[in-house]
Amino acid sequence: MTGARPVRPRDAASLIILRGKGEGTEVLLGKRAAKHKFMPNFYVFPGGRVDAADRMAPAVSELRPAVAERLNRRWPTRMARALAVAALRETYEECGLVFGEIDDGRLRPDLAVIEYFGRAITPPESPIRFHARFFLAHDEDASGHLADSHELLDLQWITLHKALDLPLVDVTEYMLEQLARRVAGHLMPGAPMFVYRRGQAAARYEPD
Repeated sequence: MTGARPVRPRDAASLIILRGKGEGTEVLLGKRAAKHKFMPNFYVFPGGRVDAADRMAPAVSELRPAVAERLNRRWPTRMARALAVAALRETYEECGLVFGEIDDGRLRPDLAVIEYFGRAITPPESPIRFHARFFLAHDEDASGHLADSHELLDLQWITLHKALDLPLVDVTEYMLEQLARRVAGHLMPGAPMFVYRRGQAAARYEPD
């Protein structure tokens, strides 16, 4: 008997928010609520799946040309923009930080403050799968008030080194390790990518 066909991954986006510089650089992480079917009780970056409205959402500013070009090498323009919008929208909904402006209760994102970092695809055997793209931003570009939500609890700024001691899934751990390399001054040969091949985790760099 053959196994069931793998579930198609849903498009998703996460935002890695940095505070400070050098060895003291901190990152924002929160714990997913126990009720979640996907990664309950693990610490993650703010993020979630792309909504249809993200494709046409009005923005304060658009992606910087270099960032847009980098994304467009892999995805159509509207999808690339929707991923960036989703990362900032989910961050606002999950932890209250505003990268952009609030207009009538909705976020108008400032896409110019973020850059693309990498991506990951959850295992084929998982009943819930995501193709997650990770973006970077800095806390000085945000307004609003950091607060827990029903999505993310125990939000905290933590150094990259200490963050690795938290309960993490392999994707988050990998992205933190790559981020630590970047902060330490190592030249990144491309965008970090984390996938599974024949049931085994496989990480590599995608050339820009």
